[in-house]
Amino acid sequence: MGYTKDQLLARLQELKIYFTCYDHPVVLTVEEQAKHVGHLGGALSKNLLLKDKKHRLYVISALAGTKVDMKILSQRLGLGKGGLRMAPEENLLEVLQVPLGCVTPFALINESASAVSLLLDQGFKSKQICYFHPLTNDVTIALSSSNLDKFLVSTGKQPAYVDLEAAPAVGKDNPPDLAHLVPSGVPNSSEQPVENASHTNVPHHQNNVPKETEVKAIMTISKVQSKGAETSSKLDKPTTNTGVDKFVNDVFDIISPLLSEELKKLDIKKEELSSILDGLRGRADPDLKSIAMTLKNASYTNGFHAGFKTMLHRGLNG
Repeated sequence: MGYTKDQLLARLQELKIYFTCYDHPVVLTVEEQAKHVGHLGGALSKNLLLKDKKHRLYVISALAGTKVDMKILSQRLGLGKGGLRMAPEENLLEVLQVPLGCVTPFALINESASAVSLLLDQGFKSKQICYFHPLTNDVTIALSSSNLDKFLVSTGKQPAYVDLEAAPAVGKDNPPDLAHLVPSGVPNSSEQPVENASHTNVPHHQNNVPKETEVKAIMTISKVQSKGAETSSKLDKPTTNTGVDKFVNDVFDIISPLLSEELKKLDIKKEELSSILDGLRGRADPDLKSIAMTLKNASYTNGFHAGFKTMLHRGLNG
């Protein structure tokens, strides 16, 4: 169970950190939050939870006006151009232990987030007051960057302030300048890599067949295959997600040109267009892969039971 807002605020008081809380309706965007606290003069923040291909997580906390290019940031971390994407909601709930719209540096107080890397906008250092959600998005907390640092150090995190708008060259003679901020471990989470997901969730008694008969059926099928008998459907369990990746790539190959045409009508610059498309892909990629894998698993399961039932009708005891 993660920290609650009240427990977090109590912890800040224990650390003798000065802060101010502002209650307001639930907000999901910085724009909505600004309607309630923007007039107070502090620096609003936008906070993202990103994920790399090795399932390592990053909280990016930036000033609301800072432009964060995920491609450039990925290269600076040494992850390649497409190494970062938006983390799925499961990571919010299981690792940061906050709901959608509540990403915040304060979530790193949870033990489950100990392996998450935090990149802070260096712009916070020049602001007297900065605004963040305290684990819930119906409250905004105001404090100085020095007090934020004090909190982070208490959790075992050394604050890392970065120029998130910089675009240094990365290459053979210019190593990634942020590579040291790549986390060494993967947070504990029930989410497993798609390619290693288990496909053995086939109900044992879907056709009301006794367990002993089921074992006999599998043994008989094995014998028939070993003798080279004609088998209409071979039970090859899928072990990779190559088909899933191809499906997702095909979907984006179809959608991207259509989106580009529509966005061009809005007079969006070419560099901004590329960033928007990459952002959309980053957000949609995990959901599309999840849907594709679900369909793939369902096909495998249905095929297994269809073949199993056919063998039963042919008379397994013979």
